[in-house]
Amino acid sequence: MDLNLTGKTVLITGASKGIGLACAKAFAAEGCDVHLAARTAGDLEQARAVITQAHDVAVSIHAMDLSARGSATALAEAAGPVDILVNNAGAIPGGDIASVDEARWREAWDLKVFGYINLTREYYGAMKARGHGVIVNVIGLAGESPSPGYIAGSAGNASLMAFTRALGSTSLHEGVRVLAVNPGPVETDRIVTILKARARDEKGDESSWRDYMQAWPMGRAARPEECADLVTFVASERASYISGVVYAIDGGLGAAGRM
Repeated sequence: MDLNLTGKTVLITGASKGIGLACAKAFAAEGCDVHLAARTAGDLEQARAVITQAHDVAVSIHAMDLSARGSATALAEAAGPVDILVNNAGAIPGGDIASVDEARWREAWDLKVFGYINLTREYYGAMKARGHGVIVNVIGLAGESPSPGYIAGSAGNASLMAFTRALGSTSLHEGVRVLAVNPGPVETDRIVTILKARARDEKGDESSWRDYMQAWPMGRAARPEECADLVTFVASERASYISGVVYAIDGGLGAAGRM
């Protein structure tokens, strides 16, 4: 299926690893020029090398901390106009109300919640003025299935879901689509590290970390590439009548109430 994305310019945050990097590869495979933003320059250089070796597209990298005040403006100025913005940066720490103090809570929300909002603010007006553009927020299933043991993330994700639905509910009248993807468990470096630590603590053998996935659909987590395929499709012209919605990619975990 031709997604009609050739020649588009895409900005992806959190793009050096995991879902963000998978999105960058997917858009590049469709013929898009990509801007990659993340904290670590070395990881971004490596990502650029992988993409340019595989695809004849322009790849620009932007190493910056998107939780810092003014970073969204700096990134928008460095990247310039884009057709598609994929907000993906940020991992909110786990913990209950007693264990996540205000400093950790604010730090996490500055990167993910306000990072998404601020970068959307930077680009929405320009997209509206041009009469076209797509913003895809990669959020997380905890906003749909909140957990007291992941309270900061549940609340942050829920707020971004509401933000997406509110803005995207009328944005199509201005030629802009705003929507979101909610991944459930995804086999990224982060989740592998968490499960290995759990296996080491509980079983004394980190190599058994995949055992914890047996209760999940298909006995595994989603692959980053599966999330990227969904992001790429909903950002394409094939999804031109879609806005103000949040899609779960979780194998049915949220619907089953098993998150």
